[in-house]
Amino acid sequence: MNEQDKQDKHKARQQKLKEKVDARIAAAQDDKGLLLVITGNGKGKSTSGFGMITRSVGHGLTAAVCQFIKGTWDCGERNLLEKLGVPFYVMKTGFTWETQNKEADMAAAEKVWQEAKKLLADPSIQTILLDELTYMLSYRYLDIDEVLDAIANRPEGQHVIVTGRAAHRRLTEMADTVSEVQSQKHAFEAGIKVQKGIDW
Repeated sequence: MNEQDKQDKHKARQQKLKEKVDARIAAAQDDKGLLLVITGNGKGKSTSGFGMITRSVGHGLTAAVCQFIKGTWDCGERNLLEKLGVPFYVMKTGFTWETQNKEADMAAAEKVWQEAKKLLADPSIQTILLDELTYMLSYRYLDIDEVLDAIANRPEGQHVIVTGRAAHRRLTEMADTVSEVQSQKHAFEAGIKVQKGIDW
């Protein structure tokens, strides 16, 4: 087969692929706010959520962030996004093994959740990140029925991103998009310190 035949064959394959993709795009007619869940044991769940918040802001959408668990760390995304007008509501207790005080953690989670509920009822907020919310459900720090009800009854066009390990089955069943981040290798497991700008 000569070079021109290879090119023609490649072009024909790509044209068929383009026709299939174009048909799927044309068939997708629903326009609604999405619930996206990013879960799994790998690194990058919060990073992906923050990427969508940044993308939203870049397109002129209003956005807000509720952070559960990681609130004691300096947060590069927060440092940037607050300058762009994105409000943050932060639990500020760190990981549960740091506080070792379930009642204090539950109270802190409830305080952030009350802010999240306001956001989930506010049609002027177009994209919300509920970072590490999955832990609050699996630890039963928040009532799952109340959380799912607030998400289900949010304004029609509002997008919600939920991150964290071990997402509850009821949450993933309700979601429009679920992504699972798996770890194959992590520098920390090899004794390498967490890196500013990469890990936080």
